[in-house]
Amino acid sequence: MDVLEGEDRARFEAIVLPHLDAAFNLARWLLRSRSDAEDVTQEAVLRAFRAFGTYRSGNARAWLLQIVRNSCYTWMEKNRSMDNAVEFDESLHLSPLPGPEAQAMAGSDRELLTKALGQLSPRSREVIVLRELEGCSYKEIASITAMPIGTVMSTLARARARLQEFLTLPGSKEVVHDV
Repeated sequence: MDVLEGEDRARFEAIVLPHLDAAFNLARWLLRSRSDAEDVTQEAVLRAFRAFGTYRSGNARAWLLQIVRNSCYTWMEKNRSMDNAVEFDESLHLSPLPGPEAQAMAGSDRELLTKALGQLSPRSREVIVLRELEGCSYKEIASITAMPIGTVMSTLARARARLQEFLTLPGSKEVVHDV
């Protein structure tokens, strides 16, 4: 078993571990389950640890997110079909807001956005999450997803358009009337 020792271990901790939140976030959005995301992220970090000897500098975040993405798809192939994915419950992962009114409004918006993201294909959802939530560049997304950069850009444009359609459709938002 290849185990990192001394300097390599310290390098792994300094270069890769700062990106754990991004790794978990991507897994959470792809798998739409906190417990599955925790398991897959842990497995992905273990894979990254074992493969760190092959890492040759560059963008460690993109390298780790690519491992996480591949681990998520491997897990989904083994454990469920893409059509039977459990819906992600965003409300479980958010910190409380100041007051009940603000919490209700923000919860409604989050719920609507989560529902809209759930309507996207896994490929579109991962590109949106990587770009909008993780702030990855087009080049990083292309590296993580193994897509040509033009495909990343067109997938992102289509995903944004689908989100906008869903969020602006009549009936997608409940109208609140003052009494």
